[in-house]
Amino acid sequence: MGSGMSKEMKYLCISASDSSSQNLLQHFKECIKFIHECRLQGGGCLVHCLAGISRSTTILVAYLMTVTSFGWEDCLCAVKAARSYVFPNLGFQQQLQEYEMTLLKEYRAWLRLEYGGNPFSDQENVQRLISQQAEKETLLVAQNHYINQPRSSYSLPYKAYASCSKDWADR
Repeated sequence: MGSGMSKEMKYLCISASDSSSQNLLQHFKECIKFIHECRLQGGGCLVHCLAGISRSTTILVAYLMTVTSFGWEDCLCAVKAARSYVFPNLGFQQQLQEYEMTLLKEYRAWLRLEYGGNPFSDQENVQRLISQQAEKETLLVAQNHYINQPRSSYSLPYKAYASCSKDWADR
């Protein structure tokens, strides 16, 4: 166990760079399982990376997508309500979109089969956060403030990132 790590805590360490070519999608199921088990056992789960902006956000958004009926942009919007500066890099946004279009239904079914119904109020909590974020954005626009970042992502159609999709998918 590395220095600073507590024996009373469980850890899942994923080695991943904050690069648009990094394949985080390959870690989604393992991370979703870990987060969900921590919660079911009555514990909390700290999801973090170096800056708390891109990698950890991507993993958290994938988890929220799996435990709710929301897509990646709505889940990212909910996370932004709690931490306004989060912003997955474009490659990670692409992977979240790919997850939503290809594996999400399968992972939702797997989670229900493996753990039963979701005992948490995730759907309602994410909806509340989405509403809060929409209110914040409406207020900022009404006050005529300049917003330095887009709402939650660059809205591009599915497969719009085709030029780099094979790079991370083949890793």
